[in-house]
Order: sequence, then C-alpha cells, then structure tokens
Amino acid sequence: MEDGVWSSLSPLDGRYRAANPALWEKFSAYLSEEAYLRYQLEVEVALVEGLAAAGVCPPEAAAEVRAAAREVTPAEVAAEEERTRHNIRALVNCLQRRVSEEARPWVHFTATSADIMDTANALRLRAATREAVQPALLRLELALIRLAEREALTVQIGRTHGQHAVPVTFGYACAVYVDRLGQRIQAVETAARNLRGKLAGAVGAYNAASLFLPDARRFEEEVLGRLGLEPAGAATQIVEPEFVADYLHALVSTFSVLANLADDFRHLQRSEIAEIGEYFDPEQVGSSTMPHKRNPWNLEHVKSLYKEFMPRIVTVYLDQISEHQRDLTNSASSRFTVEVVAGLVLAAERLSGIIERLGLHREHLERNFAQARGSLVAEPLYLCLAAAGHPDAHEAVRRLTLEADRTGRPLLLLLEEHAELAPYAARFTPQQKAVLERPEEYVGLAGRRTFELCNAWRAALGLEGK
Repeated sequence: MEDGVWSSLSPLDGRYRAANPALWEKFSAYLSEEAYLRYQLEVEVALVEGLAAAGVCPPEAAAEVRAAAREVTPAEVAAEEERTRHNIRALVNCLQRRVSEEARPWVHFTATSADIMDTANALRLRAATREAVQPALLRLELALIRLAEREALTVQIGRTHGQHAVPVTFGYACAVYVDRLGQRIQAVETAARNLRGKLAGAVGAYNAASLFLPDARRFEEEVLGRLGLEPAGAATQIVEPEFVADYLHALVSTFSVLANLADDFRHLQRSEIAEIGEYFDPEQVGSSTMPHKRNPWNLEHVKSLYKEFMPRIVTVYLDQISEHQRDLTNSASSRFTVEVVAGLVLAAERLSGIIERLGLHREHLERNFAQARGSLVAEPLYLCLAAAGHPDAHEAVRRLTLEADRTGRPLLLLLEEHAELAPYAARFTPQQKAVLERPEEYVGLAGRRTFELCNAWRAALGLEGK
C-alpha cells in the first residue's frame, strides 16, 4: 500500500484501506467521488439518449455525448469547478467541450443539478449494495447457519438478565441471529431496490421538459428505465428523501444486529464463562504488558464500529428536512452517508472471519451447566406442580429455591422431603419426572427450530448447497 494512506485524515482511507486494499478497491468503485462522477455522467448520457429517442435532438448528439462521457476525468471536472464554483455545471462544461456545436445544446437539456446527483446516488448505492453489502452479509449469514447447524444439539445454560435461566442449545442461540440477520438482508435488498431517481426539473414539476415533450412524466419514466430506476412519486428539486432514509435505516438496523451478536459472543468469552473462543494467531499479542491475555478484540472492534456509524442515522433523519422546494443544509452532511455502507461491510467481514473459525470450549459449557443444574429445574417443577393441581405452585417452588440457596441442597431432594408437595409430585408423569431428573433434556424445540430456521433462510437467500 502506498505511503499516502498514512497521511489521510479519515481512518477509513488510512488504517482500514491499508489493512484491506482489495476491499477498498471494491468500495472505491461505487462510493468514491470518482465513482459518483461516473454515475453522474451515466445519467447525463441517458438523458440525451432519451431526448434522441423522443425526437427532440438528433441521434448523433447522443452518440457524441456517450463518447465524450468516457473521456471526462475527475481532475478535469474538479479544475472546472474551481472556476465555476458549481459541480454539475463543471461536469456539463467538460462534456460540452468534447462534442460538436450541434450536440452541445442537448447536454443537460431540461435537467437540474439534483436530477443528475440524486439519480446518480441511487445508482451507486444500488450497485454498492449488490456488489459489496449483500455479499458480505450473505457470507456472515452462511457462517452463522453452519455454526448453528453444527451446534444445534449442544446444550448450553440459557441466560436472561445475565443470570442462569433454563437450558437452550448453542445452535439455537445462533439460529436467532440467523433469523434476525436474514430479515435485515431482505430489508436492505428491498430498500436498495426502492431507491429512486428523478428528471423533473428545478422544482420537480417538469416545467422545462413540458416545453418540449408532450408527456414529461412519461419521458422521465423512460429515461430512468434505461438506468433501471423508477421515478419518485412527487419530487421537488430533489428526490423525496425517504427512499435514502429507508435504505440507511436498513443498513443501521442491520448494524445493530451485528453489534448485538458481537456483544453476546464477546461475553461468552469472559474468563468466568469461557464457553467460546475466537481464533488467536500464534504470533498475535493480546496485551502490551500481560502476555497471557487473549482479548476478544475483534468482537469489541465490531461494537466500536457500530458506536461510530449507528448515530449517523440521526443525521439522515435531519437531512429529510429541506425547506420549500430545496435548500442546501444537507450538502455537507449527506456526503458522509456512504461511509455507513463501508462501515457495515467492514463489520460484517470481520464478524464472518470470527465465526468461520470460532471454537467452543465444551468442557466449560458442561461446567457452567452443571453449576446451574440444581436450580434450573425450577420452571419445569413449578409447571408440573401446577398441572398436578397445586393452587400456588410458583410460590411453593420459589420458597424451595430460597431453601436450596440457603442450604446448598438440590431442589429435587428438597421436594422429596417436603410433605405438603409430595402428593402433587406423586402425580408427575414419567416424561415429567425424566425432565426433572435430566434437565439437559429440557430444551423444548431448540434443536428442531434451529434446523428449521437454517433451512428456511438457506432457501430464502439462495444459499442451498453451500
């Protein structure tokens, strides 16, 4: 990597680019200023081609503009913007210099700047989603599915509020995230597909286009159709901002799922729990002063990325407000929204690498389960007593648990000695007794639901056979 990355201000273009140059090439192809210019040029070309198809300008003009668009460079446009102090006028001037006098009038004809910028933004976000976001999320989903299936029947003590609850399986704990992430993947895809463009002119009412076209709305639909987009329902000078807001909300809510997963897996690596462990390279250092440390830093890094990018959704909501037909209070803030795309992909890629090489400390899973074994039958015991007719089973078992805590004796042993409860216990079925004696079997549908969820999401996301 060239030395220049170390002089950049943004960690994205410095540390992260240096760490993964291949991923940065992919980001650059869709999210960079150069890429944005390329999509703006694509919109300008589609506009002139639409004008030619409508008989407004000669076909030769469209061919000239397409050829010129291939030659315009970011440096040239930037230099022109220094002179004009206007980015789209600079782009238009650079195009016009490369075409004949006959073709020049048709460059940007009937369009306003936001027509080009908003449409180009929709195009690049769609492309970035297809080529970078969805592949990263699908890789993570597949890693979670494989882990969930592998450990579908691995019994684990469940935890609510950080306290031992009732048994679950580690696979089912993973399958919950399979389901949550699967829903978010679909939400991102839906929101990206619904991004819109516009060619409705300066205030969105087709004023300019209506001078030359019998149906300016139909013309807009046809030109945007060339780009694979639909028009906004009712634009002002800008596309209705909710399309981009919905897209970024889908990204940020996906980020929340990733951060929640990272938190759960990070806590399972705490010294006193130690049920899982992320891969630790033989040359890796956990602490500058404590050689024994093996910190879950990758999972912490995902949470840290989330803390940076999640709050940006507030700016997105603020950018929904634009006075009257348009103002420029979002001109700076909206430039940073593409970084949310990059941040999410970075987090997903890092999580995938962790999960694909995640190890379980089965002896610690068994140890932690054994530690809770004496008390975790409280729920099934209360339910069995209630089913046997006890009028206040929950309170009876609650009192038993207090005695068990005080004496250190198992609940079932105390049950046997409890004269008031004995008649009810005598009515327990063999299946109920078996669960009380072997609480590791008290996992309900955890295993079955794990496989059902994994199979459903494999099918829904086209991951069969992987």
